Amino acid sequence: MSDQHVYKKVELVGSSTVGIEDAINNAIAECAKTVKNVEWFEVQETRGHVVEGKVAHYQVVLKVGFRIESN
Repeated sequence: MSDQHVYKKVELVGSSTVGIEDAINNAIAECAKTVKNVEWFEVQETRGHVVEGKVAHYQVVLKVGFRIESN
């Protein structure tokens, strides 16, 4: 086993009608279903959709890092 690790980042957009934290959790949960070794994330952007003066939808752009497995 090596003390050195290599990581890759992918960009995701999570969404929610509940809030920003829920949008982040939704994106990471879906990513973790198909990507192994998800270890961290960075929030790049936050935005939302307003309907009749109220927030109706949240979107969060994330960079998600995962560790590449070595042989």
